[in-house]
Amino acid sequence: MISSELKLPARQLKPRTNGITILIDNGVPENLFKDTISGAADYIDFVKFGWGTSLITKRLEEKIDCLKQHDVQYFFGGTLFEKFLSQDKIEDYYRYCKRYGCKYVEISNGTIRLSNREKASFISDFSKEFRVFSEVGSKDSAISNEQQSSEWIDYILEDLEAGAGKVITETREGGTSGLCKSDGEMRSQLVEEILACGVRPDNLIFEAPTKKLQTCFIEKIGANVNLANISFQDAIPLETLRLGLRSDTFYLFE
Repeated sequence: MISSELKLPARQLKPRTNGITILIDNGVPENLFKDTISGAADYIDFVKFGWGTSLITKRLEEKIDCLKQHDVQYFFGGTLFEKFLSQDKIEDYYRYCKRYGCKYVEISNGTIRLSNREKASFISDFSKEFRVFSEVGSKDSAISNEQQSSEWIDYILEDLEAGAGKVITETREGGTSGLCKSDGEMRSQLVEEILACGVRPDNLIFEAPTKKLQTCFIEKIGANVNLANISFQDAIPLETLRLGLRSDTFYLFE
């Protein structure tokens, strides 16, 4: 329990519509996975099984059972969707998600050559059976650096119109692409222009794998910004950042 004697930012209880935290499982050991989820479930909304890790995780069912026990939703990384699509096996991907009881899917085009309009058609199709997170931005830093804010905004709006519940903005798990430069620095002007375009921040999810990025987004948007690609070891530390309990955000909410 958080002490009522302290004045801290208000946080929604689960299921949250904003201020969500998405951890990324890059293949962490089962015991670490279960210990983290059981110890921090109040602060974890989703786990994304990153890229194609779910295909080679031997005890995937046990991890999913743990998530269900602690009311944490889950989905598979968008790169896995792209892999199935690249081999013309999208029906197999649909069945794969159904097999594991996924309520959510991520639809992206960060790796393969797929126009945003084509991606939006898959969003529309999958939204009939799943809640869809779309992703905007390339995993190739060179391509990302050439994309103007107008493109990002058009793609975000197109994805939402197609049926995406929320749009994830790319930075990769290393924070070196999409909304970030290859050196890990945030493209601040791009972020500001996206935030100024009229899309509500609660419809956006910002990938923020580093403390520096997490702090920047909390400073720009507030304690209840939606953040993804959070490592398992950062589940509790991120919540303290949100609440102003770390030096980095200590005076933000005073």
